[in-house]
Amino acid sequence: MKRYLSTLPLLALLACASVHADTLLIDRTKEQPATAVPVRGQTASQVQAAFGEPSERLDPRGGQKRQWPTINRWVYPQFTVYFEKSKVIDVVVNKADSNEVGPRPPIR
Repeated sequence: MKRYLSTLPLLALLACASVHADTLLIDRTKEQPATAVPVRGQTASQVQAAFGEPSERLDPRGGQKRQWPTINRWVYPQFTVYFEKSKVIDVVVNKADSNEVGPRPPIR
């Protein structure tokens, strides 16, 4: 009986705790219809022709050794495109708002 009484305050605290929900980026991308994004293997010129000039071109990363290719990143309002040489290797959807849990902002 004494054991049950010691857990009672803990249960009361859990019941009174405020509920906080985060929107996951994965959930949002599954709910919304797929927006047009660049496809892996497209060239930088094809991406620019289809989506226009990026809002920001981040500094290249990598390339210190021959085994480490230089990665270029272009930021569009809805997504960020990653290029190895001039080919798309990945596209990451950006956060819609500050409450959304998803990819970290790009390193500048």
